[in-house]
Amino acid sequence: MRTLLLALTIGFAPLPAMAQTVRSGIEAWQKGDAAEAVKIWQPLAEKGDADAAFNLGQAYRLGKGVPLDLAQAQSWLEKAARKGHVDAAATLGLLLFQNGNRVAAMRWLKAAAQAGEPRAMLMVGTAMYNGDGVPEDPVTAYAYVSRAAAQGLAPAKATLADMDQIMPLEQRQKGLALAQSMVGKKPSPTEAPPKAASVKPAPPKVATPKPAAPSKAPAAAAATAVAKGAWRIQLGAFSQRKSAEALYGKLSGKLAGRQAYYVAAGAIVRLQVGPFESRATASAACARLAPQPCFPVEAR
Repeated sequence: MRTLLLALTIGFAPLPAMAQTVRSGIEAWQKGDAAEAVKIWQPLAEKGDADAAFNLGQAYRLGKGVPLDLAQAQSWLEKAARKGHVDAAATLGLLLFQNGNRVAAMRWLKAAAQAGEPRAMLMVGTAMYNGDGVPEDPVTAYAYVSRAAAQGLAPAKATLADMDQIMPLEQRQKGLALAQSMVGKKPSPTEAPPKAASVKPAPPKVATPKPAAPSKAPAAAAATAVAKGAWRIQLGAFSQRKSAEALYGKLSGKLAGRQAYYVAAGAIVRLQVGPFESRATASAACARLAPQPCFPVEAR
């Protein structure tokens, strides 16, 4: 099975109606007075208002109105998420994922995905397709990604298009049927959507897995690639480096002498091999390694 690789943005939901005091903070934020917004949200958040806590977490995450402090951001986002704030759960999950804490990240992303948050559905669906920290389940993965795409999330649309090329028709049909049944399922009380709005500042990007489209380049193209370029192939993620080294030793004969890179990501070690001069040549190398999970990544 091929592995998925995608770029996902930590975004924010549209702004529904909310309590006037929290709205005042939103208006101050949108006018560029982040310090005043924080001043309004702080006491509300301390009293347990989930929307204010979410907004305060965003302010700390972006360093607007307060010094940038990811620990404070995580704390306030978690307070909001524990009260059933879906956007907070999704944003907290994405922040934890970006910082390498995948176990905690998936906990919050799953809760948000079950409530229908599109960013979380794309993340969870990708992880399920890859078997990355969760049991491999391509049918449920397709259901989540297709739901995220149906909500207009651009990375989900691109991922779904790649999955349509990779997955068998029967699996995709089962995934669509499952997606339809999910839509009719009501979230549990802990997954209830927030009653009010949140700030919508410009978000940073977080790298996550995306399906690599099957390469149409001839196999000979990769064989002639020079040992330079900005692309690698990723062959797996392991809890121990020796497992990554063992896999590289097993596959090295098919890799035309390309170098192994052992990339630390929290407690995980990712095995990457390269360099390749283009995504096409990297994809062609992956094709020759099938059925070994493999996808192109940009060297960083």
